[in-house]
Amino acid sequence: MTFRITHRPLVLLLALALPCVAGAADYTVQPSGSTLGFSSSFQGSGFDGHFDKWTAAISYDQAKLAASKFDVTVDLSSAKTGDSDRDGALPGPDFFNVAKFPQAHFVTTAFRQQGAQVIADGTLTLHGVTKPVSLNVTFKPQGSGATLDVTGTVKRLDFGVGGGQYADTSVIGADVKVTAHLVLSAK
Repeated sequence: MTFRITHRPLVLLLALALPCVAGAADYTVQPSGSTLGFSSSFQGSGFDGHFDKWTAAISYDQAKLAASKFDVTVDLSSAKTGDSDRDGALPGPDFFNVAKFPQAHFVTTAFRQQGAQVIADGTLTLHGVTKPVSLNVTFKPQGSGATLDVTGTVKRLDFGVGGGQYADTSVIGADVKVTAHLVLSAK
């Protein structure tokens, strides 16, 4: 008795599986309406700030989290809080030290579903230090685009930001909340 092996079932199986391994949708960030902000406290009073210059490469599909990716680069010299003293100090050697470390960089390593919430795990490089950071992600499709809201908390001293005489967390808060609202259009 001879058995004949045919490749048709294998080809059909691969053809059906390809849509499952396809990449996530790529998006372009629309500067109008998109923001990258932060908030913390100084002497017990909260303050908000934002970055004027940053870029983000976004590839995202909630049904294909394994294929999704965020890659964000921030020009740290563009930090603004509305307070001239604080805005003058942030780029200096006591805080961001933009002469030595001009950019921050966040890139995802994985996404995970935690109940209804999507979490983006990644690495943040800031002030010459790279550490893991997790961010909450809210993605809302709208027509051919979407909005993407991201929130998370960074421990500034973990990255050496505001160390030395500025390490007192009763004066400058230890936690910095990071927020982003991105208006996206499909590529």
